[in-house]
Amino acid sequence: MGGSRVLHSALMALTMGLGLTACGEDPPEPAAVRTEIPDSVADTAPPPPQAASDAAQIGTPLAERVATIGLLNKRNNVSQELEMAPGDSRRVGDVIVRLRSCEKTAPWELPQETGAFVQVLVADRSGENQFRRIFSGWLFKNSPSLNVVEHPVYDVFVKDCAMSFPEGGGGSEAADAPDEAAEPEPTA
Repeated sequence: MGGSRVLHSALMALTMGLGLTACGEDPPEPAAVRTEIPDSVADTAPPPPQAASDAAQIGTPLAERVATIGLLNKRNNVSQELEMAPGDSRRVGDVIVRLRSCEKTAPWELPQETGAFVQVLVADRSGENQFRRIFSGWLFKNSPSLNVVEHPVYDVFVKDCAMSFPEGGGGSEAADAPDEAAEPEPTA
């Protein structure tokens, strides 16, 4: 009986030792599931209109902007960054994120703000490739509570909008024109 007690204690120690060594390892990163967007929800919106005024052309043209959108799956705590141009749609698992536009205030304007017009569609349980729009509107980086994606599983938020602006502020003609009164640089 004493031998079985010793054997039992040795097995318990071995089991505990193996269990504790497994706890020190980090779990592998989950692979993102990306699938094709079904034709039933393919983006059929016309291209965005071209701005008519010079004031609207101060920054990077809309077609050349790139937004970074954060997508969080609250069920498994997996967060992803989606880099998208206006007009792009991305499907990740059961969610489709569409970017319509992104804007950033010019460096000389206050308060600084970054925003994106986003549409979010989630797979409907009624059938395969059936999606339901849960959000369509502007999201703001510095004021996320102004407009919130309300969904029990997914959270979508703006991280950045890559734009550039002319130096000198405002793109006015005076800032763009060379200074004629400036003295020429001496030559050596």
